Amino acid sequence: MAARIDAAGLRMLLLAAALSTTIGAARGQSSSLYGDPQMRHGLTMNETSWIYESPADPKQFKLNDQITIVVNENSAVTSKGTMDRQKLASMDALLSKWVLLNKFSVVPDPQSAGSPEISASLQNQMQSQAELQTKDTMLFKIACRVADKRPNGLLVIEGHRTIQNNNEIWEQSLSGVIRPQDVQPNNSVLSENVAELRISKREAGHVRDGYRRGWLLKAFDKYQLF
Repeated sequence: MAARIDAAGLRMLLLAAALSTTIGAARGQSSSLYGDPQMRHGLTMNETSWIYESPADPKQFKLNDQITIVVNENSAVTSKGTMDRQKLASMDALLSKWVLLNKFSVVPDPQSAGSPEISASLQNQMQSQAELQTKDTMLFKIACRVADKRPNGLLVIEGHRTIQNNNEIWEQSLSGVIRPQDVQPNNSVLSENVAELRISKREAGHVRDGYRRGWLLKAFDKYQLF
């Protein structure tokens, strides 16, 4: 009888030891989603989803690495102005006294024929109306290189491209500052995410000569003689 009690007691002791070990290793779950991730077992996507994939680490860029900038800039301006100006002026003058230079002295010169009088009037009126509507769209892609890396991790980029077809020449230049996290998986960045953006686009050739203004027309537009 004593031997059976000892065996049963031994089993109870082993079960209690196993339970104490399990309970000792258990940790309570935090109710806050902003706490330590190690305390949020069962609440993270990588523990509950079978198709979850951890996001890739941000790509590290070095000097002279190539990044494609997708330029898509649209601008529209509407301006209206009206001016109505009127100016009136009148003047009445009477010369009643004057002087006469006689050798090296100045003597009074009475106006024997009457005092000269001046009467004048001026009326000026000007009305003008102006309306301006402009729309511009710029869409192209240009490969840029990383020219510099700032201490806070921002990338300074610049790119230049020249295309020549017979006498037609197209030149494009772009510079700015981007964040590494804005670089998409296809190694491109939208122009709207480029800070300090500067775009230069110039054309030369027969097509440009067909619609460009001459120097005389530029002078008339600038100074507006009439």
